[in-house]
Amino acid sequence: MTAVIRGWLILAAAVAIVWASGTLFHAMQEREPIYPGAGVTRIAALSDYVPSLRGTAADTPVYMLEGRQPGPTLLLFGGTHPQEVSGVLAAVIVVENVQVERGRLIVIPHSNQSGFTYTEPLEAFPHDFEIPGASGARRFRLGMRLTNPLDQWPDPDIYVHYPSKEPLIGSEARNLNRAYPGRADGRYTERLAHAVLTLARQEKVNVVLDMHEAYPEYPIINMIVAHERAFEIGTMTAVALQARGIAMNIMASPKNLHGLSHREFGDHTQAQALLSETANPGMGRFRGRTDATLIVEGKDDNYVAAAKLKRLFVPFDASGHPLSSRVARQIATIEELLNAYNDANAEAGFKLSGLPEYDAVRTKGLGAFLASAR
Repeated sequence: MTAVIRGWLILAAAVAIVWASGTLFHAMQEREPIYPGAGVTRIAALSDYVPSLRGTAADTPVYMLEGRQPGPTLLLFGGTHPQEVSGVLAAVIVVENVQVERGRLIVIPHSNQSGFTYTEPLEAFPHDFEIPGASGARRFRLGMRLTNPLDQWPDPDIYVHYPSKEPLIGSEARNLNRAYPGRADGRYTERLAHAVLTLARQEKVNVVLDMHEAYPEYPIINMIVAHERAFEIGTMTAVALQARGIAMNIMASPKNLHGLSHREFGDHTQAQALLSETANPGMGRFRGRTDATLIVEGKDDNYVAAAKLKRLFVPFDASGHPLSSRVARQIATIEELLNAYNDANAEAGFKLSGLPEYDAVRTKGLGAFLASAR
């Protein structure tokens, strides 16, 4: 082979690699579609509350489901950590199915949109996964826990939380759930946190639920974490879930840990703030092959072995922790939280329809409650 031919082959290979990389990069920047149901009365954006976000990667849709009768307001968001997918899917299902008769739901499925545009290097995470449905599959991005470095860089050696001055490792500067209450002139992630908190203030939100996931070897799992002003309704929610055979425990928000939604929304808005955690085996250090099947089916032999060695904080057998069961747990938590708020408040409470039943989501699968791809 002559040097000229070898050179052309190397050039062609380089062009192919650049083209493939560019195609993947472009696909990762595209936002996955959400198909608002009949209950969505209008779609706003974070930039409606903080105009400086307009045109930036931080701007994200805010879905308003407003009842004809006045009542309280729940702010529900997923995607704070985009690889914690049960919260994202639960928020999408609410947007596509629920209708509110009294009160309001405000839903942000992709709270940190930047985190959906990449996956963690060297961890072999898939870029997306599919949920099968009767009319075809819906594709969803997996994403990463932190803001994309393309949107915020470099990390400081030490991240100092504002305004508490609590020191954290530098990469936590890109963690939305360490950035609240945020600040208008801060880093990207702080400005995003400031915008979400500003929305809660301006809309006079009564209850906040931030939906998360954690790995099975993490102690705060299948858990509701509640600010002290929300501890009563959080406890009522956990007890109601346990009575239904849905294991969810209750934990008080630590007063000395700052930046987290359940702490800062409770301290800096009128809302009662809570956070929910379900078990995601696709995130942990014990996991085996990391692919879209693990994300959706939640089965992993390594975790079965770890459970036998009593190294986990949730049961784990061959059936695993499927995404459908985790989303069902988030939706049941929403249902019982609304019931608890209504029981604890004398004034007219929430009234809505279309929220899928826990058993139906687990048995029929997520595709039964997702709009067909258009």
